[in-house]
Amino acid sequence: MKPTMEILARINKNSMKNKEETFTKLYRYLLRPDIYYQAYKNLYANSGAATKGIDNDTADGFSETKINEIIAMLKDETYTPKAVRRIYRKKPNGKQRPIGIPTFTDKLIQEALRIILETIYEPIFLECSHGFRSNKSCHTALENTKHEFNGTRWFIEGDIKSCFDNINHAVLIELITKKVKDARLIKLLHKFLKAGYMENWQYHTTYSGTPQGGIISPLLANIYLHELDKFVINTLKTKFDRPAEHEFTLQYTTLRNRLRHIRKYINKTKGTKYQQQYIDKAKSTRKLLLKTPAKSQTDKKIKYQRYADDFLVGVNGSHEDCLWIKNQLSMFISTSLRMELCVEKTLITHSSQCARFLGYNVRVNRNSTLKACGRKRYTRRSLMNLVNLSIPFKDKIEKFVLSKGIAKIKNGLLVPVHRSILVNCTDLEIIATYNAELRGICNFYGLAGDFYKLNYFGYLMEYSCLKTFAAKYQCSVSRIKWKFKDGKGRWCIAYETKTGEKYMYFAKYADGKRVMKTVDTMVNAVGMYAYSRTTFESRLKAKRCELCGTVQSECFEVHHINKVKNLKGKQFWECAMIAKKRKTLVVCKECHYKIHHQRVLLNEQ
Repeated sequence: MKPTMEILARINKNSMKNKEETFTKLYRYLLRPDIYYQAYKNLYANSGAATKGIDNDTADGFSETKINEIIAMLKDETYTPKAVRRIYRKKPNGKQRPIGIPTFTDKLIQEALRIILETIYEPIFLECSHGFRSNKSCHTALENTKHEFNGTRWFIEGDIKSCFDNINHAVLIELITKKVKDARLIKLLHKFLKAGYMENWQYHTTYSGTPQGGIISPLLANIYLHELDKFVINTLKTKFDRPAEHEFTLQYTTLRNRLRHIRKYINKTKGTKYQQQYIDKAKSTRKLLLKTPAKSQTDKKIKYQRYADDFLVGVNGSHEDCLWIKNQLSMFISTSLRMELCVEKTLITHSSQCARFLGYNVRVNRNSTLKACGRKRYTRRSLMNLVNLSIPFKDKIEKFVLSKGIAKIKNGLLVPVHRSILVNCTDLEIIATYNAELRGICNFYGLAGDFYKLNYFGYLMEYSCLKTFAAKYQCSVSRIKWKFKDGKGRWCIAYETKTGEKYMYFAKYADGKRVMKTVDTMVNAVGMYAYSRTTFESRLKAKRCELCGTVQSECFEVHHINKVKNLKGKQFWECAMIAKKRKTLVVCKECHYKIHHQRVLLNEQ
């Protein structure tokens, strides 16, 4: 029997070659054991793998027996997903975002289903879609915006109201059935959509939406919003775009022709007393030319980028054109997708002002500064009409340092202060916390043209860290610098490892500028593991306990922990996992029972 990943790799190539092709008999791939080994490999390393849903089912206890039970239920179609456990996370605007946590068995099947559907849909998604895709991210969306939106005159900032919660199940199933002709797979998908959720131990039915936190939810959202991408690129853009009647304005063309005429006379009068008069005329004419708008602005164009439910439309046209486009988008989203645009966040902004997209301020430069270009070093307005990405310092950075207690406002300025919440932590934990926060912010804003502004943010972070140490040791900041000095003009925290003493320095803000393009680390299982066997499959099929070494057991299971660093090394199994540097251990059923019941294993000696 061919590996499932090899078959899916071939399906992926077919979908790429023929984007209108429909696929049948996909459900049978859910009845193959090897796809669940791959699904487990994709899931077990996540921090949420040990998070419980409505029951105690987690990544711990994975085995061949569990796979066979899942396949048996899917085969006779008796499998029913359990309701997800709903929790809430606070959003930046103060509202609550609902998060659904499925049981691990449901996660496993959803991951297998995601692998199959992504094989088909990934090749047909458009380049303007960047959310929840392999090798795509916020940074790729922003880079495309930076290079493709040059010369844009208006921005339409789009946001769909409660996108994940308002996905219409009937519309979603209808869209999927256009591409997937498999009744059993559609039925299983429908079960997941209608599984419901538990909140405060009370069951609620789901009539619309996909739970945020579900494994398959991002892919379903992309399938749903792919229709919006097609509408903008294939319908709206085709209908709206129009070439310019004239490339340049009449006034600019007149001045440019006059300048050419004057330059001819400069060459003709070379060596005569009239040459300097023509040179002065050329200088004054070019000075006037550089102040004159060049483009006629009679063209009409639409440019579009989307990340999840946030999208940005660039319009070359009038304000009335923007209102028409916004109306068309609103009508399509309400009629075809049965959702609605968020009125508060869907704004029309002139490109000379800042529009907000994915945490950046986006605007088009109106800068007439001359710069030397080319080998001949001729001057031109090289910054005119280029897209500029900038940091919303007051809304994002200042808000962050104030909310975290890193700084306070004194006489209108931000002043670093110590963080009492970290005073009781170890030295290494304190500096690691500050480094993680500093790197996170600086890496994200690495594309900004005004990245240098984060120098002040770096100063606030460093001196807040030093003041936290000063509060811990009840001394001055200068004393802390002397205490932790490295002898090279910097300070660091020393810590012991197995290989000897190492040092952790405070992170530099400028390192974020040099970070390579960041992309989402979505696992493309078909491309990476098309012809390989997973380590979990090999380890489980070996039927040998990695703890006691027995081969005579009725069942071998995977013992899973959340983090290796949390192990104390007191038990024999803890020492084994620390030595292997693994979060998983294939053990016999007897050893697994002893591990969970805190019993001393016989092989400990």
